[in-house]
Amino acid sequence: MSTGNRHPSIQPHNLEPICQIIASTTDGLTGSEIGKILSDCGITDTDPGMTKWKRLYNSFIHSQNKHLCSNQILKFLSTAMQPSRYLGNEGLYHSRLNELNKSLSFIGLELTDQAKYRIVEKAKTLSEAQQRASHFKYKLEQRNVHLTIFKYCNEELLKENYFHSVFEGVKSIADRIRAMTGLYADGNQLIDAAFSTQNPLIKINHLQNDTHRSEHIGLSNLTKGLFGLIRNPTAHTPKIKFVIEEDEALDIMTTVSYIHKLLDKVV
Repeated sequence: MSTGNRHPSIQPHNLEPICQIIASTTDGLTGSEIGKILSDCGITDTDPGMTKWKRLYNSFIHSQNKHLCSNQILKFLSTAMQPSRYLGNEGLYHSRLNELNKSLSFIGLELTDQAKYRIVEKAKTLSEAQQRASHFKYKLEQRNVHLTIFKYCNEELLKENYFHSVFEGVKSIADRIRAMTGLYADGNQLIDAAFSTQNPLIKINHLQNDTHRSEHIGLSNLTKGLFGLIRNPTAHTPKIKFVIEEDEALDIMTTVSYIHKLLDKVV
């Protein structure tokens, strides 16, 4: 996106959530950071004593009214999202960038991880905006989780839906085992038949010694344990009573990924 162009003013209903993200009370820019970047970008700090996001919003509105464009605002956002500002705090950087891009998608813009703008098709719905930026999906990609996870729960991941993401992720293991074995069972019955020590339909090694047998039984127990811990409760408990936070969801999905990677080793 050329910095020499005059970019249209941002409508207040799009500008307000942008300010709330950048100047969040919990993890937004500090008051001194806001003042410094406003000054660097040539934006008048109209109300330095106000709540951070309202201070930023009023300054942005004043800038747009003065210049009849949003260039200074876009410069502020780019400056605030320079990667070098977030050394040692990568989690905050990606969380803020993803949330910001959800709002920017409604005006047809996206900030890259180099703090440069690129033009995108404007989002018209919340669902479209969610699909432009998923913090949860990014974290899973950073963990190099098995691609099967994205195949089974892409929609849930894009919506940051931890409850259903975990449920679909665990279900993916059962579906894959059925596809590998031709079995129609489910739950523990499926796992016992697939990993039977007498006539296993799935083997991740040749079961030639105690170590091999221990690994084989361990995978079977790990899978059954995951079913018991997650799949059965999520299938029968209302979402409101089975709360899964992001960190817990990431750990569960990493375990799901580990099982899929072990299944890749079938001999």
